[in-house]
Amino acid sequence: MTSNRAIAYQGPGKVDVVDIDYPTYELKDGPGVNPDNVGRKLPHAAILKVVTTNICGSDQHMVRGRTTAPEGLVLGHEITGEVIETGPGVEFIQKGDLVSVPFNISCGRCSLCKKGRTEICLNVNPDRPGSAYGYVDMGGWVGGQAEYVLVPYADWNLLKFPDADQAMEKILDLTMLSDILPTGFHGAVTAGVGPGSSVYIAGAGPVGTAAAIGAQLLGASVVIVADMNADRLANAAKHGCETIDVSQEDPREGITRILGREEVDAGVDAVGFEARGHGKDAGEAPATVLNTLMDVTRAGGALGIPGLYVTGDPGGVDEAAQEGSLSLRLGLGWAKSLSFTTGQCPVMRYHRQLMEAILHDKVQIADAVNATAISLDDAPKGYAQFDAGIAKKYVIDPHGVTGKVEAL
Repeated sequence: MTSNRAIAYQGPGKVDVVDIDYPTYELKDGPGVNPDNVGRKLPHAAILKVVTTNICGSDQHMVRGRTTAPEGLVLGHEITGEVIETGPGVEFIQKGDLVSVPFNISCGRCSLCKKGRTEICLNVNPDRPGSAYGYVDMGGWVGGQAEYVLVPYADWNLLKFPDADQAMEKILDLTMLSDILPTGFHGAVTAGVGPGSSVYIAGAGPVGTAAAIGAQLLGASVVIVADMNADRLANAAKHGCETIDVSQEDPREGITRILGREEVDAGVDAVGFEARGHGKDAGEAPATVLNTLMDVTRAGGALGIPGLYVTGDPGGVDEAAQEGSLSLRLGLGWAKSLSFTTGQCPVMRYHRQLMEAILHDKVQIADAVNATAISLDDAPKGYAQFDAGIAKKYVIDPHGVTGKVEAL
């Protein structure tokens, strides 16, 4: 049997490269696997040789110990791979296909999948609607920061690239289709961004940058990105965004400086539950971004909220935050008739169109997020540097097939 290595969470602040089982067409017991999923038969699945698998800010929340993730959980939900084997129930996906894997796991059969709500599939996670690879409370599907990974419901879930050679030339762009590019784009779409819109995006990390690129693609006239990290703000400015350093400047004052008025048409939260307050020495204040967005978005506007919020946070600043209860100015949002869209991005709603945009040179997302390929063995160093705020998006290449791997 082929060996398999992967990145596993080993407790707060620690990830290691570990040996794990090679995938089979049955979900086995292990860290984070819901007992009701153990033994589940998967004839509809495909086994992939992982080509690229990215480190995500959502992974980082777990690695910081800010979720209830169990030790030993294999990480990784941003996966691109080559199909090397298919189960007897797979009809259309074939061995040799180069594919993108939506981070949402969905069955394609339930009532919500049939409505396009693949982010809250009813059949893949006994804990709650919706699932993802290698993530806490998501049913226990093994993560893809590994050499090989299993993808259930392969005919439904996998996006095949039309030309494998062309795809490999753009692989650092196409690897972003599994999560951050659709997620950022979804944030902009649900915020109501359109031609001529002004947009305030909280967070200049990879998802915030993807939201900015998405807003530009949708025709925004002005994209304002706010953060406290100077390197990330400089990167946003390099890609056509106005910026506000909220450690030095109040958001409303910054917006006024840029637009000549205090409010924008649309707001996007690309930070999530580990938000900090504004100001030089501000500490963690998880409701800051949401309250700011309600404050600076015009009446009748909308907020796209792709930033992650959780129901269990052992490191929360108080008992309320530890269960995901935040002190929101909901009255302000109500008074301004603001719309809110939360939750995972339904990747399948966008990934085919965004793939075409990449293949036809309309989007250069790899450059925008400073995509940097690293080896599986260097992944722990990548996690540490990402946690320190480096303005890069690390792309793990377990087999060295991209020809772009850099040593850390």
